[in-house]
Amino acid sequence: MFNYLIRRLILLPITMFLIILINFIIINLAPGDPTTVTEVSQDGGASRREDRSIAFSSDNRYLQFREYYGLTLPILFNTWPWISEEKIHKDLWKLNSRKSDIDSKEEMNFKEYDRLRILFGDQARFIMKDLLNIIVDPNESLVIRSLAVKFFIRGGTRQAYLGAGLSPDKKQYNEKIGKDNDALSRLGILPTDSKEQALEKTTSLKNWFEENKVFYNFQPTVKEKISLFFFETRFFKYMSRVLTLDFGTMRNDPNKTVISEVTKRFKYSLTLSLIPMILTFFLCQIFGFLMAFKHNRPIDITLNIIFLILFAIPVFVVAPFLIEKVALGGHFPFTNIPIPYTGFTSPDAIYNNQTSYERLLDVAKHIFLPIVAIMYGSLAATARLSRTAVLEVMRQDYVRTAWAKGASPFSVLIKHIGRNASITIVTSLAGSFGVILGGSLIVETLFEINGFGKFFYDAILNRDYNVIMFSAIAGSFLSLLGYLVADIAYTLLDPRLTLD
Repeated sequence: MFNYLIRRLILLPITMFLIILINFIIINLAPGDPTTVTEVSQDGGASRREDRSIAFSSDNRYLQFREYYGLTLPILFNTWPWISEEKIHKDLWKLNSRKSDIDSKEEMNFKEYDRLRILFGDQARFIMKDLLNIIVDPNESLVIRSLAVKFFIRGGTRQAYLGAGLSPDKKQYNEKIGKDNDALSRLGILPTDSKEQALEKTTSLKNWFEENKVFYNFQPTVKEKISLFFFETRFFKYMSRVLTLDFGTMRNDPNKTVISEVTKRFKYSLTLSLIPMILTFFLCQIFGFLMAFKHNRPIDITLNIIFLILFAIPVFVVAPFLIEKVALGGHFPFTNIPIPYTGFTSPDAIYNNQTSYERLLDVAKHIFLPIVAIMYGSLAATARLSRTAVLEVMRQDYVRTAWAKGASPFSVLIKHIGRNASITIVTSLAGSFGVILGGSLIVETLFEINGFGKFFYDAILNRDYNVIMFSAIAGSFLSLLGYLVADIAYTLLDPRLTLD
């Protein structure tokens, strides 16, 4: 078993890397952008800002957001330092004429134009030398040169390090780029500028480039371009953080980390995941044995029909039914205690003044209906699976031999049938570890429980990549861990099985 565990532990990081890679690609290739903001006028037309906004996305605030989350970089491989000057000319022409090619008679639609504008702005930092060549070329039209200036300023603009406790080097860097950004912001060529003013600004841009090309690495060598190809990408930046267990911050509040927000909800979803899983395992065994021993008898047929009906009813029907018909005005059997239907506990003013025992009862009362809503479907499916497993084991020769040798019913049921039949159930529940961080969106929403389900759903709506990726990573890791635990459980349930 030791060798098997070593092999699995070696394969675990490789599998996790592939899972992260696939999920990262899918999420980043999804249509749309978390920072895309389209301003629509009253007559339905999409409005655009001219001047700096053509190269700076919507505004500096959104550019800062995209820079912070690495959305200005390519996903896997960075080929932007190899972009030819011919393609740069072509893209500038498209952005100026708003046409996809020379023969086209119609302008690009706003979505296509906006995508090209943002992409070219992101590429600007890697093509600064080529943009400067266009800017200082007297044979180029003034319109193209002015447009190249805007993207040159975009490529030279950097975002400062944010947060408290910055190191002296980061503070010095912030001071440097603050001066450079301010200087560049004044060098944009305006339509009102004279030829002398435009020439003066062009000369200032050239001088600024010469002074800072080494500091910002505007002219990388071939070796440096190869390094940029692999390391200056979204995936590498993200993986370098993940390896230090830094899963980023919340999209809407950079002061809140993903880990801290997940930790706040951990007790809710862990309770609503593990308790139904454990109850399902034991209850399905009981019902499975009962239906198998009463095979094709009225109780077996009745339970089969009940479980089929329960499995067919969706949770968004059962949960409101429990709230309206059971909780509202209802009490726990044989008591006068009302059945709560909102929250994980009573209000803080009540809960904080309770003893430990009272708090335990309070939580049990509040999670009673949510657990029923969560586990009824899995119980229905797993109970029928347990019935099939028990029937199959009961037909084995070693079970008949045990009965013939006069073994006690308890020994046959537990040692021979129960242990072998539970292997199938363990397999079906092994992958359920991953749902611990998945939560149940419908149940948590209807019962007003602040768990992972609603949290991750809101993240999808808000295009919060950090939260979505953490959900995929954590869920995958727990699923792999569940399968490993299941393999070990096989050897404990059936001594004939080995992992070597």
